[in-house]
Amino acid sequence: MMQFPSASSILMLTLFSVSCVNAFYSPSDGVVELTPTNFDRLVTQDDAIWVVEFFAPWCGHCQSLVPEYKKLAKALKGVIKVGSVNADDHKELGGQFGVRGFPTIKIFGANKRSPSDYNGQRTASAIAEAALAEAKKKVNAAFGGGSGGGSSSGSKGDVIELTEDNFDKLVLNSDDIWLVEFFAPWCGHCKNLEPEWAKAAKELKGKVKLGALDATAHQGKAAEYNVRGYPTIKFFAAGSKRASDAQEYDGGRTASDIISWASDKHVANVPPPELLEITDESSFDSACEGKPLCVVSVLPHILDCNAKCRNKFLDTLRSLGDKFKQKQWGWAWAEGGQQSALEESLEVGGFGYPAMAVVNFKKMKFSVLKGSFSADGINEFLRDISYGRGHTAPVRGAKKPAIVSVDAWDGKDGQLPTEEDIDLSDFNMDDDVKDEL
Repeated sequence: MMQFPSASSILMLTLFSVSCVNAFYSPSDGVVELTPTNFDRLVTQDDAIWVVEFFAPWCGHCQSLVPEYKKLAKALKGVIKVGSVNADDHKELGGQFGVRGFPTIKIFGANKRSPSDYNGQRTASAIAEAALAEAKKKVNAAFGGGSGGGSSSGSKGDVIELTEDNFDKLVLNSDDIWLVEFFAPWCGHCKNLEPEWAKAAKELKGKVKLGALDATAHQGKAAEYNVRGYPTIKFFAAGSKRASDAQEYDGGRTASDIISWASDKHVANVPPPELLEITDESSFDSACEGKPLCVVSVLPHILDCNAKCRNKFLDTLRSLGDKFKQKQWGWAWAEGGQQSALEESLEVGGFGYPAMAVVNFKKMKFSVLKGSFSADGINEFLRDISYGRGHTAPVRGAKKPAIVSVDAWDGKDGQLPTEEDIDLSDFNMDDDVKDEL
């Protein structure tokens, strides 16, 4: 009588069969098994080039690739790392990198967030050649011979790589202005944006910071900002902020569009320059040193123009400083007659006060306001200066003038000296005359 295998025997046979199908590679093959638990640590955060196969155990083409892939791993041992992902078991990894079919082979080069797809022949030699080409590209980039990855890779360029660990510290808890791109490595539009984003980041350096966050690797942070498509760009104004303060970027996707949009935001957030009184060399340097231009005003003596009069002039200067703040000029003022060397070097003061000169201390050249010392007159003068128009002259002596130390203005009207303030010993006169005084 014919005997049938028991249920337990069938179960064991089935499990053995599945195990054999799943076990494409053993540790001795040199192919590293990659999972969601170790992928980021082993591949994304590693400097090495990786060749990664995304397979499904039931896939016939995957099974046919096994001998060549083993051969590849042995040939590249110690040079390039080779790994595999069971994308049937770990669908999230496959989805993260846009895997649509099996086997899919990707080469993780300098830009780990955006690997390149391998679409060549499925032989060990052909795959090795592509991997070595990626390694050569990375080496050339290190020597300045080419790009080692796009802006969204968070490479050591002007685009800052953001993660769930550093996002709040760098973006929210800073006084900087930020534009943040939320991208996906497989996203075509994101890849098109990469060179534009990198170019804009370089141009905006020192004004607006540009960051990039892989929304597929940091899904919690992407969800926090309601990211539903890629790329999504968010704007964060200057100063300490909250997540709810993020604004949608509504500009274009070219570098010039991004630069123009961000520059407008930068100007709106830049505080007006401080208008400093020149009371000593330190205050003069604080106002003018390192600035492309320095706007120097010489105001009438306080006895000729009381506190109300002087404050009116100062308000006008502050208002214009705010208007031209994007120029990052220095702004300073002195009382007429107090800084004679400065007045002489800039050829102001001799024809009366108030007076103004704009100085380029790097080139040691200046231009004098010839029109009225009014909001309209100064505005026209500074506008011409900003366009490179107007007559310039060399600073006398071709060096920074000597600055003397004086008391700062106390904000009050001037007072004529009383008898007690006059020291008669300072005057060369007869005793009889002193007695009469």
